[in-house]
Amino acid sequence: MSDLIDDPGRSAPRSGERSSEDVLYVLPLRDVTVFPGAVVPLRIVRPALVEVAEQCLRQDTPVALLAQLDPAEDAPSSDGLHSRGCRGRILKLQSATDGSARILVEGERRVETIDFPEITPHLRARIDLLDDVVGDASELDAIRSHVVTTFGRLVEKSSHLTTELLDVISATTDPAKVADLIASNLTITQDEKQGLLASLDVRDRLITLTSILSRELRAGETRPKKTAGGQPSKSQQEYYLRKQLRDIERELGEADPREAEIDNLRKRIDAASPTAEARRTADQELHRLRLIPIESSEHSVVRTYLEWIADLPWAKSTADNLDIPHARQILDEDHYALDHVKDRVLEFLAVRRLKRSPRGPILCFVGPPGTGKTSLGKSIARAIGRKFIRVSLGGIRDESEIRGHRRTYVGALPGRILQNIKKVGSNNPVLMFDEIDKIGSDFRGDPASALLEVLDPEQNDTFQDHYLDIGFDLSKVMFIATANQLEPIPAALRDRMEIIDLPGYSDLEKLEIADRHLIPKQLDENGLAFDQIAFPREGLLHLIHRYTREAGLRNMEREIGALCRKVARSITEGRNDIVVASPEIISAMLGPEKIFPEVAEAGPLPGVATGLVRTPMGGDIVFVEATSMRGNNRFLVTGNLGDVMKESAQAAFSHIRARADKLGISPETFENIDIHVHVPAGAVPKDGPSAGVAIAVALTSLFSGFPARAGVAMTGEITLRGRVLPVGGLKEKILGAKRAGIHTILLPARNASDLNEIPEHVRETLTFHLVQTVDEVLDLAIDTTTTETTTTIAEHRETARDLP
Repeated sequence: MSDLIDDPGRSAPRSGERSSEDVLYVLPLRDVTVFPGAVVPLRIVRPALVEVAEQCLRQDTPVALLAQLDPAEDAPSSDGLHSRGCRGRILKLQSATDGSARILVEGERRVETIDFPEITPHLRARIDLLDDVVGDASELDAIRSHVVTTFGRLVEKSSHLTTELLDVISATTDPAKVADLIASNLTITQDEKQGLLASLDVRDRLITLTSILSRELRAGETRPKKTAGGQPSKSQQEYYLRKQLRDIERELGEADPREAEIDNLRKRIDAASPTAEARRTADQELHRLRLIPIESSEHSVVRTYLEWIADLPWAKSTADNLDIPHARQILDEDHYALDHVKDRVLEFLAVRRLKRSPRGPILCFVGPPGTGKTSLGKSIARAIGRKFIRVSLGGIRDESEIRGHRRTYVGALPGRILQNIKKVGSNNPVLMFDEIDKIGSDFRGDPASALLEVLDPEQNDTFQDHYLDIGFDLSKVMFIATANQLEPIPAALRDRMEIIDLPGYSDLEKLEIADRHLIPKQLDENGLAFDQIAFPREGLLHLIHRYTREAGLRNMEREIGALCRKVARSITEGRNDIVVASPEIISAMLGPEKIFPEVAEAGPLPGVATGLVRTPMGGDIVFVEATSMRGNNRFLVTGNLGDVMKESAQAAFSHIRARADKLGISPETFENIDIHVHVPAGAVPKDGPSAGVAIAVALTSLFSGFPARAGVAMTGEITLRGRVLPVGGLKEKILGAKRAGIHTILLPARNASDLNEIPEHVRETLTFHLVQTVDEVLDLAIDTTTTETTTTIAEHRETARDLP
């Protein structure tokens, strides 16, 4: 089988140099004969031959193309090959998943094998390059003209020979090339083709072709019959029988397999009920598919595209369970607390009952790791009866992960959104974009920008994936994103989502969650029963405070699992009495305590204040340290701080210095000294204005000599006028302060409404002071009853005066 063959402008074959090309790898051919100048597609299934083809393509070396004497033989020896063949080059190779390969070869010169110097691991032959025998030029030209004319008559009656091929042959003046071009495109027996290839006399080849063409012309008029020369060949009989079969099927209205395949695709597409745009595109592609030869690589590309259109759930939705009490029951079963999230889901269901087709909400759960963001998405899907899809965006840098690749690329596919929608078979799933704050961007595009269309209710009803290039309605999808921080999310993307904070859990909430979910889960995973290990409340609190100080629950579940595994081991060793996980038993099983109260470590030292921070891991406390030394009036700020936090420190220092007289600090204190403010944990980046109050207290404590009160933490942004401005993340910070052992918290007065979000059992254990000015903060935070370091500060002032 061969496609178009030659080009009248093709340069003459390279004359092989025997010194470098006399020994070639052999590529045995089954039922195929390759002529010089012909470009032929071949399929290789034998692994050894695939390896030879890859090596020859990689090194750009020719290969000996020799036809097998017996096409049925799987691994022919040198004796099973024709001695004459064609030297060729491999132009292209495409590997298949089953280990086979498709190659495109171009014949160059006739060759004859002399011997086979190498049999294993690959067959190699020593070849002799053969030259054509050319006779009288005028006679050859006359025969060539007759052969071309006869071939033209055959083209007119043939269904597989094209006029383009005739044009190429008519424009070729070399008789040898004309003979090879025609021979390679005729549907004749392999023996006849091999005879033409083995013939070196150009005149004999043309005469033989004249006879073959005349026979084909006669055979095209009637069914092949017995002739004086013997029976028609098997290939001739098959060709004409298949042609007659197609004619009969056409008369009877029966489709051939290709037509049946196209009709099947059309029925599947109709059953999918696509949009009008998708249907028009599908009709165009079905028409293209009918015209493309099945051997062409474009055929599989078009077919795959049509199968995607047929398989997408254009009109297939799951019915929402609008029973609000049932949904509430499911949400309560799966998660404790998180009432504000559950209320939002129930509100959506209520609107869904009143309005038939509301737009799906686009929510973003923001909170520390382990607070149940991902599992909450699964619970929501179960509560409303929808399919659940989770798409992890952590580390994604390629826009095509969202929008897919265009079909011009080899192996192109739609993006993750449509892939998952096709997988679940519903156009209204709950689709969760996990870790949306971890998206990156590089030269391949910006996935966050691609999400702008996906998460915009005004645009996502016509979402266009690059692969499909037609609109798909995403407005029915309920989108949920999760993030640990809001700051890394681009503002435009953040504006499209409804932000819901999951700040973390209090100790009481953790106890309830452990009893309801974590302990039963770990007992089941470790093969234990409730009568083999017990977790009293004091033991769990010890575990929370001394081993797992965190906003979420992952470490707590991990430590409970470690306890269960140790009990399981003791049971297998013969111990059967129940284990009560008391604080002493927990310490003995888990080893030394991992968490120590930082407040206990903070002594009454001037220049140290306790601030509140919010990190990706939840809320926590941080110690702000300030000190002074002889110097040149420099103000240093360290601790891996961002620009905003550095500016807050400078504002705090300027305010304290401007009000030094009213604060009882001598103005001379600031002369000839350097001030250094440091926030420990320098490996952790810190930023934001909320540490301004703590920095002001640390500086005032340093200059006045009075320490800050122990157990008091504070947060708030300050201005140069001494006003205390509100800050965010209050719930996380308060829960973090509670975990750290803080008992008194100073908050901006304008954050008073945020206290309603704090669980009542947490509020009852803490003392809150709402402040509006820095003066109020200093009155509450500075302990003026301790003056142990006043003398030292005074001495320092005297020393500063004596400096040059």
